[in-house]
Amino acid sequence: MTQQHQWLGNILRWFDADASVDHLNADSKRVNPIRVLPFVALHLACLGVFLVGYSGFALAFATGFFLIRMFAITGFYHRYFAHKTFRTSRGWQFLFAVLGASAAQRGPLWWAAHHRHHHQHSDRHQDIHSPHHGGFWWAHVGWFTCDAGFRTDEKRVGDWLRFPELRFLNRFDALVPALAAVLIYLLGELLAVTAPSLATNGLQLLVWGFFVSTVALFHATVSINSLAHVWGSRRFNTEDNSRNNWFLALITLGEGWHNNHHRWPLSARQGFRWYEIDLTYYGLWLLSKVGIIRELNPVPLHILEETRELDRTRRERP
Repeated sequence: MTQQHQWLGNILRWFDADASVDHLNADSKRVNPIRVLPFVALHLACLGVFLVGYSGFALAFATGFFLIRMFAITGFYHRYFAHKTFRTSRGWQFLFAVLGASAAQRGPLWWAAHHRHHHQHSDRHQDIHSPHHGGFWWAHVGWFTCDAGFRTDEKRVGDWLRFPELRFLNRFDALVPALAAVLIYLLGELLAVTAPSLATNGLQLLVWGFFVSTVALFHATVSINSLAHVWGSRRFNTEDNSRNNWFLALITLGEGWHNNHHRWPLSARQGFRWYEIDLTYYGLWLLSKVGIIRELNPVPLHILEETRELDRTRRERP
């Protein structure tokens, strides 16, 4: 394959994740400079805050969109698509997949496939985003920008391939973020005319509500890769280096109880003790009460007993 065709394939994959995918070097862990350009542009766009200023509404919108999409990532991309810790209807499954896709963290099948691979090989050489083999920056962003991390391993998500709408979202993974950005801009322009007291406009709402919110969401999410395997406490002696960290749990709505999660990934709840705040689980519990989801997998009794025993032993240790 010529260099010109390689460049063209990389550009086409900005819009169609399946374009020329057979020509990718699945073993290459070098940063792909062409594929990384939209990622860099997303970050540079945040500098627009110095041009558009800010308003209370723009900041509130950015925060709300951050929280909604974080819940879609943690509750559905992670706990549903990757681990199937509860059940829901096809319609709600698609709606939350769209919300997750708007986070610009690629499609639900790609996300689930990589996470399942992570659990099988956690912190071993096959784990593409382990900080113990690539360092902090590699685990945080490097793996995301190389060819080895691009392809969706369909063998790992065969249970989801029967849904054409999920395959569509996964293939055209830039479509939903692009539409979200356009709609946010149009909302800002509408509010500038109909509610001038909010002191916002299309460009301001786009910068804060999409670019800043999306970048913050990305870095909070991948902090579980780069930090939750090196920073925190280990309640369980798992085969990896996963750790519990209350700060990471706060910014990721509960994902920071990572050592708990690696001990029992089939539970919809990752905070095993009452004081381990798990906002994603609380949200899932509420959705179950109104019938949107069902059959939340609990933390098994023997895991809860093991948790209490380990905590008691730690307290009694001189």
